[in-house]
Amino acid sequence: MTDAVAPAQPDLPPLRHGGKILADQLAILGADTVFCVPGESFLGLLDGLHDHANAIRTVACRHEGGATNMAEAHAKLTGKPGIAAVTRGPGATNGCNGLHTGFQDSTPMILFVGQVSRDHFAREAFQEIDYRQMFGPMAKWVAQIESAERIPEFIGRAWAVAMSGRPGPVVLALPEETLSDQARVHDLKPWTPPSAAPADVAKVGEMLAAAKAPLMVIGGPGWSQATADAAAAFAQAQGLPVVTAFRRQDYMDNAHPNFCGTLGIGANPALLKWIREECDLVLNLGSRLGEIASQGYELFSIPVMKQKLVQVHPGPEELGAVYSPDLSFACTSAAFLEAAASLAPRGGQTPGVAVLRKAFEAFSTPPESPFALDMGAVMTELNRVLPDDAIISNGAGNYTIWLHKFRTLRRHGTQLAPTSGSMGYGVPAAVSAAITQPGKTVIAMGGDGCFLMTAQELATARQQNAKLISLVVNNGMFGTIRMHQERHHPGRTIATDLVNPDFVMLARAYGGEGEQVTETAQFPAALARAMASPVPYLIELVVDPEALTPVQTLSQARAQGEAAAAG
Repeated sequence: MTDAVAPAQPDLPPLRHGGKILADQLAILGADTVFCVPGESFLGLLDGLHDHANAIRTVACRHEGGATNMAEAHAKLTGKPGIAAVTRGPGATNGCNGLHTGFQDSTPMILFVGQVSRDHFAREAFQEIDYRQMFGPMAKWVAQIESAERIPEFIGRAWAVAMSGRPGPVVLALPEETLSDQARVHDLKPWTPPSAAPADVAKVGEMLAAAKAPLMVIGGPGWSQATADAAAAFAQAQGLPVVTAFRRQDYMDNAHPNFCGTLGIGANPALLKWIREECDLVLNLGSRLGEIASQGYELFSIPVMKQKLVQVHPGPEELGAVYSPDLSFACTSAAFLEAAASLAPRGGQTPGVAVLRKAFEAFSTPPESPFALDMGAVMTELNRVLPDDAIISNGAGNYTIWLHKFRTLRRHGTQLAPTSGSMGYGVPAAVSAAITQPGKTVIAMGGDGCFLMTAQELATARQQNAKLISLVVNNGMFGTIRMHQERHHPGRTIATDLVNPDFVMLARAYGGEGEQVTETAQFPAALARAMASPVPYLIELVVDPEALTPVQTLSQARAQGEAAAAG
């Protein structure tokens, strides 16, 4: 009997400290940007990134929430995990905002958080937090790397978890010694995504052929321009009207004759009526049909829809989670569309296409406004002037109604908007876009309340030579909350009025330029100056507080509340 021979092992690399090992793995995986607020708890990682400065850009941000939101936007634009690094304790708590957005938007992210020394665990040491408990509800996986030798293992798994199934954030805590200890370890291999060709695609063809009023809903993670093109071609071949999920309007050319709107906040009543009364089949590609898309879970019956349901989602756990599908596929929308392209064309458009397209065109035409500055006209000018690949980001607030309703999006990757409804997202997302895709027109749109939550990241834009345009819609209040107060507690408004700085001077203080617009006629020239500016440019749009939404004034909202209170 011979002794067993151990399998041959490749020679081990030289000793490296943990921070360099980690940075080397990021480079192997193809990471190109790390957004951070530098902290003493991850000095080793910063030192490791120094060796990859030509391949991995390290962006120093002004707030951890800005860093994580930039990472989230970067992931949406590139399809790779957005990488952020924050220090322990306050840095981690500040960074939660972007992580929550990434979780609800199904965006792949990896957040590195500094941690206290290993010999200080469980003593409530300076800035110590148990990150497994803290981030558990906001991440797909939370772990702590307690030895430098295991860094490649954890980084490889983190990348795969962030990208696989339903994508989302991963959090890795890094004790100080993990980054400073030295080790000889093998590097991981580049990640290869799993592929899944959907079976039974012929059954989809049979269901579509039998349907009289089918509808295709598109949304969710993992889309690209190629996927958007494939979705449009499939819709054309099968004669399907297409609507997007909330804040996924760039998943199909809005000018395409089969595009019929979006299932977002304030969705087209004609579309909702048609779905309830006419639709007999929903082909759902990628969307979870969550609270917004399902109109508060009231648009479709639960758990069994009145309509037949074909559900496609990369996360198997999402299939049948709320609605029981008649047929489901655990794969990406891209994989499904590739297989479904083999189905025989329908031979003409279903009647719903013409009906819903006409309703969409009427719904997306701005009404006349009695106010000096007409936000509908602002959107019309943006549609006229901006190139098709211009990127617009936004946070949350009533100002987004005009953007989502009247802005025509032509290409994928031109809408950066959090489905989590996070205020303050617009500026850091736009900074990230300007860094990630230099040369494109990038606009951050925000209300006066939304903009000031993260306006300090204009300093990051200036430092990175990132050119962007900020459109600040200033009505002197938290408009959405004021609207709800007037509708539900008329005459009892509180904590919604805002006193603002001079926004133009603020832009100049950050090294940019700007101007104030008070009338509609002033905007085209202001936009032209902004687009020609070599530095970040801010346009303050002074809006009458009465201009609450495109179809309701503040006084009308108050009257609505008073009428409801009167019985």
